[in-house]
Amino acid sequence: MMPNLLIVVLVALIPMVIGFVYYNPKLLGNVWMKEAMVTEEMIKGGNMLKMLLVSFICAFLFSAFLFGFVVHQTDVYSLYAGETGFGVEGSAVMNRVDNLMLEFGDRFRTFGHGSFHGILIGVLFVTPILGTVAIFERKSFKYVAINGGYWIFTLALMGGVLCKFG
Repeated sequence: MMPNLLIVVLVALIPMVIGFVYYNPKLLGNVWMKEAMVTEEMIKGGNMLKMLLVSFICAFLFSAFLFGFVVHQTDVYSLYAGETGFGVEGSAVMNRVDNLMLEFGDRFRTFGHGSFHGILIGVLFVTPILGTVAIFERKSFKYVAINGGYWIFTLALMGGVLCKFG
């Protein structure tokens, strides 16, 4: 099952939009800057276009990767991908895949289900990685909580949109 590429691209914008609000000085930006040991001069001194472009590319890759986690129907295809006749319409294996998709193709394709998986990935995958890096960078728990919270919220939205519309 291939994701809707337009949705994957649009979902890649979610981290940027959420980040713009979440890391705004009026919300958590000042606290994050203090915990990250970043100054306004450091932020303004960077090439913003380059940072946003690289950020979008990373978000696009994450969006495409996340699709496979939140849409369980992709697993049906991976189960049969190595079988003779896979990808050939009318073959026995593709008839089996088509029948499975006819029966189960719309199961668990809700915003809530995708959000649930996004939260799980944020809590059980992304935040522990951030925490491990933070330990060696001598960053505080608050630093991990701010960045982990951002990713948990962001992945909940990304997963929800991908699952429902992807």
